[in-house]
Amino acid sequence: MERNQRTGAVVLAGGRGRRMCSDVQKQYLLLAGKPLIAYTLEAFEKSCVDQIVLVVGAGEEAYVHQEILASMKLKKLTAVVSGGKERHHSAYEGLKALEGCDYVLIHDGARPLVTGELIERAVRGAVEYGACVAGMPVKDTIKRADHDQFAVETPERSHLWQIQTPQAFSYALVRDAYDKLMADEGLQGGITDDAMVVERFADKRVKLIEGSYKNLKVTTPEDLVMAEALLKNLSQGQP
Repeated sequence: MERNQRTGAVVLAGGRGRRMCSDVQKQYLLLAGKPLIAYTLEAFEKSCVDQIVLVVGAGEEAYVHQEILASMKLKKLTAVVSGGKERHHSAYEGLKALEGCDYVLIHDGARPLVTGELIERAVRGAVEYGACVAGMPVKDTIKRADHDQFAVETPERSHLWQIQTPQAFSYALVRDAYDKLMADEGLQGGITDDAMVVERFADKRVKLIEGSYKNLKVTTPEDLVMAEALLKNLSQGQP
């Protein structure tokens, strides 16, 4: 990447976390005594990115500033913006808030164990391919089911990847794809990640890059227990 090119990160922290069975949104739950989202933000603050935009739930801006950001020294955080109803709405708000970036990484705030090495790989992938996503080959056999939950197909496992974030793109490419998506609400059904937006509206192949099995998304109480165990291992220098 050329020296004058800038990379931004959009961190999505607006999810409601219904599967967590908690009155507190998952991104604000404590992980080893610290809000989960704080780990994510610190990882990007220490990384090679130049700018961070944090997207939170509507009406949560003041809480985030007072209860989380006030105690953190984040020099790269340039904006905290309100997200939308669905993930793609929030990602779009984050993209609009970035300033003068050539590349962008979009990351789920509920993946607190993202590392600087993974962030750097994603940036390199965006520069080389224009669009890339972190992921890992699936470990388990996958079955495709019909509407009655009967197995109808067993895809070849060697071709299946579990997709993660960060997902990294040329800013112009992903912004144009999102502009097209958001121009027509009828086109927005079934969108589950940013790569789908690029695939549908930019006619661009997305490169899969190596993520990490430790880069888990905290969605359920069991995930939080696993994240704490992984964090403990990392703090002790264990692989």
